[in-house]
Amino acid sequence: PPGGKERKRKAREASRWWGMAGASSPPPTPKSPKLQPPLLERAKGPSGLDKIVLRDPRGFTAEVRLYGGQVTSWKNEQGDELLFVSSKAIFKSPGAIRGGIPICFPQFGTHGNLEKHGFARNRLWLVDDNPPPLPVNSGIKTYADLILKPSEEDLKIWPHRFEFRLRVALGPKGDLFLTSRIRNTNTDGKPFSFTFAYHTYFSVSDISEVRIEGLETMDYFDNLKGKERFTEQGDALVFESEIDKVYLDTPPKIAIIDHEKKRTFVLRKDGLPDAVVWNPWERRSKTILDFGDEEYKHMLCVEPAAVEKPITLKPGEEWKGRLELSAVPSSYYSGQLDPDKVLHG
Repeated sequence: PPGGKERKRKAREASRWWGMAGASSPPPTPKSPKLQPPLLERAKGPSGLDKIVLRDPRGFTAEVRLYGGQVTSWKNEQGDELLFVSSKAIFKSPGAIRGGIPICFPQFGTHGNLEKHGFARNRLWLVDDNPPPLPVNSGIKTYADLILKPSEEDLKIWPHRFEFRLRVALGPKGDLFLTSRIRNTNTDGKPFSFTFAYHTYFSVSDISEVRIEGLETMDYFDNLKGKERFTEQGDALVFESEIDKVYLDTPPKIAIIDHEKKRTFVLRKDGLPDAVVWNPWERRSKTILDFGDEEYKHMLCVEPAAVEKPITLKPGEEWKGRLELSAVPSSYYSGQLDPDKVLHG
C-alpha cells in the first residue's frame, strides 16, 4: 500500500526509542564529574609559614607566602620550576627568603637609609578580602590579593603611612602577573618617596648558556664600580663574571634566553622604568650564608625596578607597578633569536 515503507520505518524508530527509554531498560549511568583541585588553596609550607597556592586547570601553579608577600614558586604544566629558590633559603623571620620574587620596598638596595631592600620582604602580609576594583584580563580566573600596612615599629624607622596591595595572578597560558598598588595614607599632609623592585630570581640551566635581549645600548649604573654610569655596548648580555647593574629607562619587554633548556622568559613591565641584572658568581657566592657555593650557575636575577628616579606620592595618591612573566619555547638552537618576534611581538 502507498506509504507502507514509510510506516515501517517509523515503527522501527519507535521500537528503537521504546527499547532505549522503556521501563525495562536501566537508566544510563551518569558520568562522575572529574574532580578539579581548588584554584586557590591556603596551606602551610614545611617551615610552617602560611602560603597561598594558585592552580590553573591546565596544570600551571604558583605559590605566594604571606611572609614577605613573596612568590616562591611558579611551575609550568609539566611541573618544571621556573623560579630559583636557594637550597639554603631560610623560611623564617627576621630575614628575607633567598629566591622567588622578593619585593623591595620602600627602598631598593642601599639607595637610602633603611635596611638593604627595605622591610616589605620580611613582614607578615594579610589576605586582602575586599580589595578595590582592579581592571583584569577576563581570561584570568586565579588570583590572590594581599595587603601590607605599616606597624608602629615600621613607622619609627620610616614615618609614613601607606597601604600596599599586591595581586598575584595566573593567566590562561600560565603567565604570572604581579600588580602592586601603593597608596599614601598619611594624615599629616606629607608626601613620601620610595624606590622599588620585583627582585625576580629566574631558574636557568647554566648561566654561561644564557643571554638577555632588550638591554642593548642602555645606560646603566654599575654597583661593582661605585655606581658609576656606563652605556651597554654588546648585542646582548652574556655572563662570564659577577654582575650587579641597574639599567635605566629600559623598554617594557625584556627576553631572557636559556640556550640549553631552549626556553625564553619574556618579562613585561609597566610603571617600572629600570631593570636590575644580578648574579653573584663564584667568589661572592661563598660569602652569602643562605646561598650555595655553586648555585650561581643556575640562577639569574632580572628585576623590574624604579631606582634612578624615586616615586613620590602625595596623600591620597596611588602608584601602580606591574610585572608579567611568560615562559615560551625558544624556536632556535644555535642561530640568532628573532628579537622582533620576542621583543615587539
